[in-house]
Amino acid sequence: MSHPPTTLDHPRTDAAAPAGTGGPIPWAGILSVLFLGVAAGTQMSDRGLQAVLSPAIQQAFGVGDAVIGALHGIAGILIASALAVPLARLADRYSRKHMLLALIAAWTVLTGVSALAPNFALFFSARAVLGVTEFAMIPVVYSLIPDLVGERFRVGANLAFAALMATGASAGFYGGGALLGWAQGLVDAGTVTGIAPWRLAMVLLGGAGMPLLLLGLLTWDPPRGAQQADAPGSPQGSIAAFARTHGREIALFIGAAGGLAIAVQALTPMIALALVRRFGADLTAVGHALGIILLVTNLCSLPAAGTIDRLLRRRLQARARPAVMAAGAALSLPCAALLGLAADTHQALAIVALFLLLTCIANALIPTMLQDLLPADLRARCFAIYSFVIAAFCSLGPVLSGAVSDRLAGGNLLLSIGAVAVPALLVAMLSAGLSAWRPGERSHLATAASAV
Repeated sequence: MSHPPTTLDHPRTDAAAPAGTGGPIPWAGILSVLFLGVAAGTQMSDRGLQAVLSPAIQQAFGVGDAVIGALHGIAGILIASALAVPLARLADRYSRKHMLLALIAAWTVLTGVSALAPNFALFFSARAVLGVTEFAMIPVVYSLIPDLVGERFRVGANLAFAALMATGASAGFYGGGALLGWAQGLVDAGTVTGIAPWRLAMVLLGGAGMPLLLLGLLTWDPPRGAQQADAPGSPQGSIAAFARTHGREIALFIGAAGGLAIAVQALTPMIALALVRRFGADLTAVGHALGIILLVTNLCSLPAAGTIDRLLRRRLQARARPAVMAAGAALSLPCAALLGLAADTHQALAIVALFLLLTCIANALIPTMLQDLLPADLRARCFAIYSFVIAAFCSLGPVLSGAVSDRLAGGNLLLSIGAVAVPALLVAMLSAGLSAWRPGERSHLATAASAV
């Protein structure tokens, strides 16, 4: 008995369609991307909630800024991304649908389990394991997207998925205070007893995974694309050979993306704590403002990046995307430098908004740039390895800003964030600029994309 092609299944001819051709719109693939974006966005909301809950977590466990920075950076990013690499290897070999279902189920359970940890060591460990599910899902999805929608819709699908993830991340900030208030109300009314409100807020968020898991049961894998398998110079499944072939291009790309990652992560998980401490701001109001800022800046940056890419690709070809990264890093430098001088909460939030808009534009085309370069049989693994390498940079952001605050800035987190972000953005600007000035050898997908 045949099933309608609704979610992860759609005809192979769509995935393999060459760039620039017409053909039917792959609605099944587009709907799949939307579902996967909602699932990943729900997972990402956990990070925003944890950032909003940082003052309560810090008070509950009696830890300093550097330790909270390590929670966001090392547990939430570095350890999680390292453990996600072997899971991505499984996704390159076996059913990607089964992998996605397992990750959604694990996230649902672990969100609640981590909230119940009795001490900081166990809480830290549980959050690290929880982060694995978030980091492992993203490379699997980016491996799927070219097979789901084909070359014609690939850039748009990448940006739509990123937009949904950004919406989830901003929802964690925006709704974090409200969720904490709801949990507080349940505790005060005696409906739930024996648990701190911030812990209950995490448990409640974990429940959002159940309907996603049920929807995911309706999905299945599309055919695995082979459009790059026979490309000239294909490394035939060898990551080492691929790295040797594209060494210079990879190094400059990592420098650009890594510098941006340090700068953004120095700010995002620590900014709520910084504003509450510096200006005595209300936590719920700050969470709402940050949620709106994250949502608007991400959603505005994605169509902006797509439009800029479309306009520049015809003229600059392979230079266009690294040029966008370099420009975004350069323009965000003044924002990072001025953050520590903000006079009040509103001024600081305005600087944060402009900073995030520019860095989001710089980051928006990264998945497409990787897909340009990666062969189909290495895609999930390479995305996961890239995530781990970038996670090493991401983890430095909150760790360094927390350490600078504790040891050098006398607790002035706003000043510390800027001190960490400025040199990181300089590295990103120079690396992306060099890549745009002398781009590496273009891959099969990059050549096809320039013809669109």
